[in-house]
Amino acid sequence: MALKQFNPTTPSTRGLVLIDRSQLYKGRPVKALTEGKPKTGGRNNKGHVTSRGIAGGHKQRYRFVDFKRRRWDVEGTVERIEYDPNRTAFIALINYGTVAVDGEGEAKADVAYIIAPQRLSVGDKVLAAKRTDVKPGNAMELGSVPVGTIVHNVEMKPGKGGQIARSAGTYVQVVGRDRGMVIVRLNSGEQRYIHSECMATVGAVSNPDNQNQNLGKAGRNRWKGIRPLTRGVAKNPVDHPHGGGEGRTSGGRHPVTPWGKPTKGARTRHNKSTDKMIIRSRHSTKRKG
Repeated sequence: MALKQFNPTTPSTRGLVLIDRSQLYKGRPVKALTEGKPKTGGRNNKGHVTSRGIAGGHKQRYRFVDFKRRRWDVEGTVERIEYDPNRTAFIALINYGTVAVDGEGEAKADVAYIIAPQRLSVGDKVLAAKRTDVKPGNAMELGSVPVGTIVHNVEMKPGKGGQIARSAGTYVQVVGRDRGMVIVRLNSGEQRYIHSECMATVGAVSNPDNQNQNLGKAGRNRWKGIRPLTRGVAKNPVDHPHGGGEGRTSGGRHPVTPWGKPTKGARTRHNKSTDKMIIRSRHSTKRKG
């Protein structure tokens, strides 16, 4: 998808850069594959705000996306590419043919949503199997993926569903195999082992230009349900650890959250059982200075 740039006919269009979604399906999603999505305002079941900065936003319906891709050896056809308000990537509606329905015995289309990879078009065929062709949209076990292939929607546990590389433009590269495990390189630079029976989908995720958008005004963030957040250094000492001070202060040497926890680069990962699966940490790629 290309980017749309606007002439500054109003203040809100000055600098506005959006994704051109003219090629996407313009109708409603499949009702059977959606459900209502209530707004929480960042509050838990006691009414307390547990996630700041959340309020309002446009009403949305959640789309059920097939992250597991375990309809073995059943070829599907891409019916359309759709926008999904719940994620940065686009989604594709896959038709696996018709199935009989109990009761009156009427035929019903067997359809599912998947994350749309780049270079996937309407009418293309996709297949999920233990081993299949290296073609965008096809899914197979990592142990069958040729070394050097770009994949996305990668599982971390067999059968759990894809967890890695689901956001717009992301991908994972298979770089080797070792003792029943597959070595992959993530976008962050991390290299890690993943079990060879985990599923992955060929190709990079669609909508790579998502990061190049410029919303142009605060209101577009409000439509997303994102409230403005006040900087800690602009508050009083009673409201934030960075608050107070004479004049304009930078907030001290150690940036913290409103509750005093170190932030902005502080490492919070401790005692993770999956550390043994990491061959090269993403932090090792950063320049030491």
